[in-house]
Amino acid sequence: MKRLWIWIVKLLGWKLDMPDMKARPELQHCVIAVAPHTCLEDYLCGVAMLWAMDLNVRIFIKKEFFNWLTSGFLKYFGAVPVDRGNRHNGLVDSAVEALNANDKFTVVITPEGTRKPVKRWKRGFYEIATRANVPIVAGYVDFGAKTLGVGPAFIPTGNFEADLPEIMKMYEHITPKYPEKYNKTVK
Repeated sequence: MKRLWIWIVKLLGWKLDMPDMKARPELQHCVIAVAPHTCLEDYLCGVAMLWAMDLNVRIFIKKEFFNWLTSGFLKYFGAVPVDRGNRHNGLVDSAVEALNANDKFTVVITPEGTRKPVKRWKRGFYEIATRANVPIVAGYVDFGAKTLGVGPAFIPTGNFEADLPEIMKMYEHITPKYPEKYNKTVK
C-alpha cells in the first residue's frame, strides 16, 4: 500500500525532493517539523515523502481525527492521536522516551499545531528535540513548486525564543496551499 500511495502522489504531479539517505543519517533519528500546515493535503502528500525515505516515523495528529472509520488507516500511516486540549497529555515525555529508546526513530510534528492561522508556533517539537538531544529537520510541502521534501537540520541551543526565528527561516521559500492561513512572523 505504501508504494501505491507514493505512486498516486507522484501521479498527481508532486515531485519528491529526495535526500541521499546515506549523506543525511540524522533523518533516521530526529524531529521533522513540517510547515506550513494549512490543509489536510499537507498530511496526505507528506506521508508519501516520509514513506519514500523509508523512515520509522510517528506523526502526531489531533485525536478528533480518529474514529471507527479512520483509526486503522491513520495508525497504518504512522499517526498517533494527541489530546491537544490537555497540556499535561505526556506527549513530550512519550516522544522523548521513544527517541531515547530507538536510534532509528523519527517524530513528525506540525509546529503550528493546526491548519488554522496561529499567532505563534507551539513549542512541543522544540522541547522534544532538545530533551532527546536530536536535530530538528525542516519538512515541507511546497504547493508553489508542487514539491515534497526535507531541508536542513537545526541543532537546538535550548533557547526557544532565540532559535525559533532561525528555524522559521528554513521555510521562507515554501508556498503553502492557503497563504492567508500561515503566519510567517515570529511573535
